[in-house]
Amino acid sequence: MPDHIRSRDIAPGDTLSSIFDLVGIGQSTMYQILAADEQLLALDTLRPGNRLTFTLDEETGELAHMELYIQPGKRVMYHRVDGATFDYEEIVLPGEWMPEFLDGTINGSFYLSAKNVGLSENETVNIADLFRDQLNFSRDIRAGDTFQVVRSQQFVNGEWTGQSRIEGVRIFRGKRLYSAFLFEDGNYYDHKGESLARAFRRYPTQGQYRVSSAFSRTRRHPVTGRVSPHNGVDFAMPTGTPVLATGDGVVTRVQNHPFAGKYIEIQHGSHYTTRYLHLSRSLVRRGQAVQRGQRIALSGNTGRSTGPHLHFELHTKGRPVNPLTASIPMASAVPKGKLAQFTERVNEVVALMEVPSQRIAQPAVASESPRQLAEQTHQTATVASPSS
Repeated sequence: MPDHIRSRDIAPGDTLSSIFDLVGIGQSTMYQILAADEQLLALDTLRPGNRLTFTLDEETGELAHMELYIQPGKRVMYHRVDGATFDYEEIVLPGEWMPEFLDGTINGSFYLSAKNVGLSENETVNIADLFRDQLNFSRDIRAGDTFQVVRSQQFVNGEWTGQSRIEGVRIFRGKRLYSAFLFEDGNYYDHKGESLARAFRRYPTQGQYRVSSAFSRTRRHPVTGRVSPHNGVDFAMPTGTPVLATGDGVVTRVQNHPFAGKYIEIQHGSHYTTRYLHLSRSLVRRGQAVQRGQRIALSGNTGRSTGPHLHFELHTKGRPVNPLTASIPMASAVPKGKLAQFTERVNEVVALMEVPSQRIAQPAVASESPRQLAEQTHQTATVASPSS
């Protein structure tokens, strides 16, 4: 590898600061990178399997580019803009989603039975969460009950990215059938088309507060004056205002970022994620299950901020969307106009469960059309300085 290019595979115990020291790049440059990363917060979740590659300017020796390799279908490029700022480019490849059929009989707990047939811990937890209003898995599931699962796994150039999604589940408890099928809107419904999702809250607070900065792809930053994306909505509110989870989910991050401040991230099923930034205090811990409307934090003014406020983000399938206008899960059924399409989708998934010749992995009938997948191939955004 040329002298001006340095690479580090993430090892257990590594931190961003220690990696920059190892490759001989100063902490001031690291903070410039972190400022650009505030919109993604990708560098807060470094884990083994990730890789950082640094490209130095051959004349000045300054960092010119840094690449974060996350998995075969996702990486982030950070490019120097000037002496003090970087921007970023997020590259996402859709790859190919390959379905796989898994089934089993309950012997002991559902958790252990699901793990024994090859389902991951996250997939098992997600399945239990889908049926939380219908089944108590520790009390209702008994030995001899059976389950069927179709999941899809993502591959890019034949390499598994580590990403998967549950396409359909059937649980047979005695003579009773419990089912869940993923539809194109990102929500799960039973075989009759009735929703399994609890409704989301539109706002992360008990009352409504003034929007001090709207969701925008081209906002002029109030601190730096530079035009950059603002991937959420800012609500002006006094420090200490209770912040509420907008939907049922699991806390995936509770961290402190030099620019985003104290923040919380919650995963809601397989398609939705929310983030709550600039908090004064967190009231939850990583891995904790939370319910819609539960108090999770107190608002604040931490990180780089112009005043007390809450920055709130909603991500759908990994993409930030406007939380005030986006389509969010509602407790309802499949719209009548879409019922025939949903029934067709259910039949496709059930065929994988019931027809032996179709149980092997094959190109998925994805929730997205090939055209939609192609449109997701490459996404870029420019952030010279952090928003909010």
